[in-house]
Amino acid sequence: MYIGDYLERRCVYSPDGEAIIDLGIKSQNRFTFQKMNKRAKRLANWLKDFGIEKGDRVGMIALDGIHFYDSFFACGKLGAILVPFNWRLHPKEIHELIQKTTPKVIFYSAEAEPKNIADYLTDQKDVQRLIPLTGNENSFHQFVHQGNEDSVTCESLTENDTAVLLFTGGTTGLPKAAQITHKQVVWNTMNNMLADILGTDKYLNVFPLFHAGGLFAFTLPMLILGGTIVQTKSFDPETVLNTIEDENISIFAGVPSMFQRLATAKNWEDADLSTLRYCMSGGAPMPVPLIQKYQKEKQVVFRQGFGLTEFGPSVFSLSVKDSVRKAGSVGKPNFFVDVKIVNIETKEQVLPNETGELLLRGPSAMSGYYKNPDATSDAFEDDGFFHTGDLAYVDDDGYYFIVDRLKDMFISGGENVFPAEIEKVLYAHESISMCSVIGVKDEKWGDVGKAFITLKPGRNNDENDILQYLKDNLAKYKVPKSVEILDEMPISGAGKILKTELRKMVS
Repeated sequence: MYIGDYLERRCVYSPDGEAIIDLGIKSQNRFTFQKMNKRAKRLANWLKDFGIEKGDRVGMIALDGIHFYDSFFACGKLGAILVPFNWRLHPKEIHELIQKTTPKVIFYSAEAEPKNIADYLTDQKDVQRLIPLTGNENSFHQFVHQGNEDSVTCESLTENDTAVLLFTGGTTGLPKAAQITHKQVVWNTMNNMLADILGTDKYLNVFPLFHAGGLFAFTLPMLILGGTIVQTKSFDPETVLNTIEDENISIFAGVPSMFQRLATAKNWEDADLSTLRYCMSGGAPMPVPLIQKYQKEKQVVFRQGFGLTEFGPSVFSLSVKDSVRKAGSVGKPNFFVDVKIVNIETKEQVLPNETGELLLRGPSAMSGYYKNPDATSDAFEDDGFFHTGDLAYVDDDGYYFIVDRLKDMFISGGENVFPAEIEKVLYAHESISMCSVIGVKDEKWGDVGKAFITLKPGRNNDENDILQYLKDNLAKYKVPKSVEILDEMPISGAGKILKTELRKMVS
């Protein structure tokens, strides 16, 4: 056994334990740790024979499924680096990211959009080999079901070596690739353990596995502890509700927009969610009325969490008992995380209840941005603190609140305006299902707010209704100058509202 071979270690303790249930497979979709380890060995041996060595990159362009786990564990045995790409991107964008990370082999799914990605990449001639997930010959499916099961090791692998490259959101230019080390995986697991996950838990994962939330929030920690992952191919509200009941799910995590969609699903009223120990919400503050709806109608309690690609998904945690009393807070730092908040201009640490930039330090930090030393240097202070780009404050009780992203804040008439503050008020409106606020240019004020909303079924409020409501609940300078009602909100693969798409609507 050695660092990186998490499956081999798990098989020592619970080889016959149920590791993964893949809902995207119609039959024989349940896999023990021993079966998973055999699959990983076969794939690792194929990769080794192909010429993959320590530090080489292995790409994945596919919808969620067991193939992500196979690839992660196989790469771990070899000391290779998994590079999962966002299949929702345009082929040209994926190609640019491939040029940055130079994987020697890429596994891809014909289901993933864009459907012509294999043809496009073949024409570019800068990938040594493209391998389809399915097929009778020379496919991923063949490699994990047939072949050599000899042990594969990389004796020189250390905890500081990179396990995965995960791309950041890319809101300013092309996404950067964060180097996620084996050490970061383990310390993220430690933070999760102390924030309440157990080896007996059964977790339903709906987050994309090309994001930190999908691959590391609960999935890898759960498998390391010996729990079970129920993996979906994509998020479908009705399927999620049925699966929680059918599989006795104990933990489910999502972003607020997902919980909104679950609560309006056709089978919501009949859904039995009694096996849930708790739901975890992240990505944005969970609206209190929605928390209360789950508590009242389904007796489901919530925790709130916060994390980021570069530092792991388990940075802050708000306990169940504080979910309403401290609504809007991300809670307190997890055990192995150091935190400080500094003034944006002076860089001096601020007092409680003062807003500044959130900085983090700890062993779950990435080692840097791949082949981007300038960006890495800008992100880290000399003392190891990482600049998150998030505006935050801590209250007198030691609970942290994320005010907004530094890049989302805009200045209107000389006043700092935080869209998240306006969105919190909008979510309290009885007719609003989803909302997002951005800053747009204005000749008089520099920037002004523009709100985008979707309405709950059967509601017919207009722009004037919403603006009047905001005027009744916010300072004048914070009230957006316009409201646009959408049929649906642009949503990312992780379930977050895409402000980049909303900005395109007004550009």
